[in-house]
Parts: sequence; C-alpha cells; structure tokens
Amino acid sequence: MKYIVLVGDGMADYPLEQLQGKTPLEAAKTPNMDYIARNGQVGWAKTIPERMAPASDVANLSILGYDPTKFYTGRGPLEAANMGIDLAKDEVAFRCNLVTTGEDKMLDYSSGHINNKEAHILIKDLDKHLEEVGVRFYPGVSYRHLMVVKDLKPSLLKLKCVPPHNIVGQSLSRNLPRGRNAKFLIDLMQRAQGFLEEHEINKVRIDLKEHPANSIWLWGQGRRPAMPPFKKLYGVNGSVISAVDLIKGIGRIIGLEPIDVPGATGYYDTDYLAKGKYGIDSLENKDFIFIHVEAPDEAGHNGDLRAKITAIERFDSQIVGQILKHFEEHKEPFRIMVLPDHYTPIPMRTHTSEPIFFALCGEAVAKDKICEFNESAAAESKLSFPQGWQLMNYFIKHDLPQGASLS
Repeated sequence: MKYIVLVGDGMADYPLEQLQGKTPLEAAKTPNMDYIARNGQVGWAKTIPERMAPASDVANLSILGYDPTKFYTGRGPLEAANMGIDLAKDEVAFRCNLVTTGEDKMLDYSSGHINNKEAHILIKDLDKHLEEVGVRFYPGVSYRHLMVVKDLKPSLLKLKCVPPHNIVGQSLSRNLPRGRNAKFLIDLMQRAQGFLEEHEINKVRIDLKEHPANSIWLWGQGRRPAMPPFKKLYGVNGSVISAVDLIKGIGRIIGLEPIDVPGATGYYDTDYLAKGKYGIDSLENKDFIFIHVEAPDEAGHNGDLRAKITAIERFDSQIVGQILKHFEEHKEPFRIMVLPDHYTPIPMRTHTSEPIFFALCGEAVAKDKICEFNESAAAESKLSFPQGWQLMNYFIKHDLPQGASLS
C-alpha cells in the first residue's frame, strides 16, 4: 500500500466579491481534487490548536500526525534541522527574513522574493559584519534564512516576535520584539539594517527598481526539538518534498527523507510537474510521500487573486492529476489525501486559524455524498477531527480516534 499526502499551502480562503461570492478554490478548475472528494471522504481538521499561532510549522506538524502542543519548540530549529545545523543545548535558532522596510513600515516581507545568489551574498557578508556580536547567520532559500545565538539565560525564548508577513504595510516600531532582553534583538536588527542599506547589491536593486533587502526581521525562535520517528508511530517509511527548509526540516527530524527537486522554488514559478514526478519515483522504495506546495500561500500573502487561482489549478493538474494517473495505470493499491494546512485569505493576507478541510480516497475508503473539493462543499461533511494531529492515524490506519466525529 502506498500513501500520498498533498498539501496546497494556504489554499483555503473566504468568499470574494470579485468572484461573485466564490472562493478561489470554487472558482478554480480542480477536476482531480474533485475526483478525490467524489470517490472518497471529505472532512474537517483543526490543525491549529487553541492559543497557538496559525503558522505553517504548527499546521504541518499537525498534518504529519504530531501534536504541536507537545512537540512544537519554534520555527527556527525546524529549519535548522534541514540546513544541517546541529543546535547545542544552549543555542536558539531564529528565522531571519531579508525584508524591505521604509518610513517605519514593513514594505515587503520577502524583498521582492530576492534570488538565492544575491541573498546568499548578503547573508554571508552580514555574518562577517556581525561576527563579534556572537551570532551566526546561515543562508537558506530566497528571503528565508537563519540566525543562531547562544542563550545562557533562556530569556530569548520568551520574547514575543511577530512574523513579518503578518505586518506588511504596518508600523515597524509597534511590532518590534517585546520582552526581557528584546533590546539585544532590536539593536541587532538596526545594525544589520545600517549595513544592508549600504551594500552594493541593494544599491543595484534600487537602480533596477527592485525591492532592496535593506533589513532583517527575526522571529520564530526555538531550541532543538525531539520527536518520535514517523515510522514508529505509523508503521511506514517515506519522504517529503518541499521547497522550504521548514517542511524538509520536520521531515529530517521525524525520519522522512527530504527530496531535493530541481526547479522547486517555493514561489509561483515552482516546477509542479517535477515535484509530482519525484514524488512518484520515491514510492518505488518508500511507502509514504508528503508533497508540499508553497505557491498558493505566497499568493495569499501578496493579495494576488489571479496568482492564487493559477497556483491551485497547477497544483491540481500537474501534481494531483499526475499522481492519480500513475496509480490508475499501475493498478497498485494506494490511499491519497489532499488538503491545505491553513487558510491564507486574500482579504487578510495572512494565516487564520479556523479548521481546514481535507479529501481522501483509495483503498478501503468509503464514499460519502460530497462531490467537490472546496469550502462550501466541505461544509456538508460530518467527519471532523477537533485535534488535527489525529487525522494522520485515520488516514494510514483508518482508526477513528476518540474525540473525532462522523455525525
């Protein structure tokens, strides 16, 4: 038996006036996700526990079957795991965005989705510039990077740090880190800004009318987590495919092999077909594949309705459709599930925490009466998981846990 989980990050949305009251999913052409809904079950799962932020790290831990209230320690250490950074017990990893700021506002959380080459130069030069402070910067992908610092007093873990994609267009001074020793982070960000504003790369970007990476934003701090292996919990071995270090880092920690896919960018231009193909290939010697696509979420953050619909349609046709066609041709027993990790509504331009909906079909999955995969169709479902991390056990073992409901 093969198990496939396909996550369209932030696909879920609200009814929009521009779409005559439809959501982007309802407006998009999604015959393959509709096929899964029509031939299987549709339900709901709360991937964001109460009193936790609606972040991708929390949501994807839930989808993978790990209770975030027990295992979540912060976003930074999850990304560090994929970058090969072995955090010491007294070290804290922060997510470090290259951002564009001006006139006390967050103008762009991604510096115009800066390319890897320019970003790596900036981060490496910044690491040398701030070497005496006792912090280290590690280059990641595009605007997503990492900072590691020793925290002998554990005060940095308690700081309140706001994700930059939550404050686009808002005041910087009102959203700076808060808490004991916050001044250390604020001073660090100010020193970085002074250095980056004068960097030759940013001068060129301004000349080209591109958003400069003229500052950093630190958030998502945490220590190294410890989680039981996925195979021990669910009895299958597998892989993860994603363009972002966060998802691959979770995979490494729980024993799922991260697969690097050429052309996977984490943005609109990601190679959907390659992600699907590499996922299919991985199932030759693995039982489970988790494929994550960031593009719908990026479109939601950008408030780009057309890009979000396009990303959903490409996800459906080039990944979901490719995988369904493969199993139709090879007649191999399988079970497949498609879902968003959280909502990223176009009007909000950030994540929200309501329950998400899923559709699954395949071996030993009974059919319900729902025939489409979207928000309004899913509203008819009576299958719900108030603790979203229990969904994975239902998907693989088909056990309905205590607290879940079919009525």
